[in-house]
Amino acid sequence: MISKVPTSILPGTETKIVYCLYRVSTKGQVEKNDIPMQKDACREFAKSQSGWVIKKEFQEHGVSGFKISANDRDAIQELRVAAENHEFDILLVFMFDRIGRIDNETPFVVEWFINHGIQVWSVNEGEQRMDNHVDKLMNYIRFWQANGESQKTSMRVKTRLHQLVADGIYTGGCAPFGYRLVKSGLINKKGKELMTLKVDPIEAEIVITIFEKTVKEGYGSYVLAEYINGMGVRTHNGARFQANTIKRILQNPIYCGFYVRGGVTSKKIDDLQIIDDATFSQAQKILKQRKYSNDERTQIARSAKSSTMIGGNIYCAHCGHKLCANSFVDTYKTKDGAVHKSTRRYRYLCSGKAMKRNDCNGQSVYSASKVDKVVVEILHKCFDKIKSTPKAVAIENRHKIHTSQIRKEIRQLTKESETLKRKLGELTAEIANSLIGESDYTPELLTMAIEDTKHKIADNVKLISEKENQLNHEEDELKKIDYYYEQFISWANEFDDSTPERKKMIICTLFKEITVGKGYEINCLMDSSYKQFLE
Repeated sequence: MISKVPTSILPGTETKIVYCLYRVSTKGQVEKNDIPMQKDACREFAKSQSGWVIKKEFQEHGVSGFKISANDRDAIQELRVAAENHEFDILLVFMFDRIGRIDNETPFVVEWFINHGIQVWSVNEGEQRMDNHVDKLMNYIRFWQANGESQKTSMRVKTRLHQLVADGIYTGGCAPFGYRLVKSGLINKKGKELMTLKVDPIEAEIVITIFEKTVKEGYGSYVLAEYINGMGVRTHNGARFQANTIKRILQNPIYCGFYVRGGVTSKKIDDLQIIDDATFSQAQKILKQRKYSNDERTQIARSAKSSTMIGGNIYCAHCGHKLCANSFVDTYKTKDGAVHKSTRRYRYLCSGKAMKRNDCNGQSVYSASKVDKVVVEILHKCFDKIKSTPKAVAIENRHKIHTSQIRKEIRQLTKESETLKRKLGELTAEIANSLIGESDYTPELLTMAIEDTKHKIADNVKLISEKENQLNHEEDELKKIDYYYEQFISWANEFDDSTPERKKMIICTLFKEITVGKGYEINCLMDSSYKQFLE
């Protein structure tokens, strides 16, 4: 927003045209009349200077000088054009941080105006000059400090939100499917009652169906969306379910009782849990594998709707290519000229050899009935063994291995973070030398290196927090291990009476990889989550 200010000066006084820039970052600052305050201060300051005439005033409402680059701010771009056209002599602001708070950009914006003959003034800090190296250093330090203040403010806001999330307090937004918003009884600073989530019993049953169909029967997101729509169910805004709607439900930790925001996970809220942790974890595994391309090794079948027992995790033992399932019908003539067709039969084809992608020395085709029979025999041997494995011993061994690995990862991340912090200190110390021309590195290069190091440290801190959180939730981890054991036992009892889709998902989940070679030499590699119980 631009406004013109009519002014008059005494005759004989040298006129200096002044353009003013006012900026606020948040809606709250707008409501507090922060812009009028800046405007009054700048006008009073201009009146106190000899010959200064304010011709234009640029206003930016809700524009963050910390997050938004000068290249993306219309006011800065208009001021640059006006400077190139020699339309004004002085750029006046209430404080220099109104120009911006980006430490590796704003100092150079100020320097650009000065190099184009524009004096840059602040009501509170005076004129910024560029007569020597000290001026340049002070210019950089000023915006480096402003950047730091913005980071502190941002950190305080984020920290408070993170604290609220960590404490299990709902921080706003639409209610996910399966929940409804209810009054919490808590009052915020503005006197408004906060809302919280509560499980909707009817919708919760739909959520359970979505997870069970995915994990137990291998339904894809598109098929599930059509299934739910066929039940007459609609989303909270009255729309039909789409594949993406299903994926968002399957990926949302809220169904395990956790709020997640900004990388922070709340403590577990039992009243919000609809899906058990292990089922949720298995759903994530399925979604992840269905993203893989055809050339990548997968464990879960993309579709459970086929007449073969195995899919998704069966490979050629000779070339490593995936075996694809298809069917065929033999047609033949008898002496009387009649045409006959055999019953439909199923087979697995080596995609490497059959499509001539490589020099595979294995078979092109394997009978599906023979392969499926051998795999089921191996499966039954596993079932017999798990039935004879004491539950207490199996779970205790698995838990010890799990916690030991997490502690090892925490030690590695902590050591790496200490190295990065030392590096950050060295880079920061080099900035002053760079600004006065006594360093081999430019300020821009140093800033990039510093930001990159900060991000790596932040990532490590986040990972360490997640790992420590896992250790702090040992009871939940034990529940997961217990789930895998109970699931294994359940499969052993139900397999023979299950639907073909269910059998296929059991095989895909239990066996990480199945390889088939010449002479029907078959090897089944068990998933580690279940293999541990048999060792």
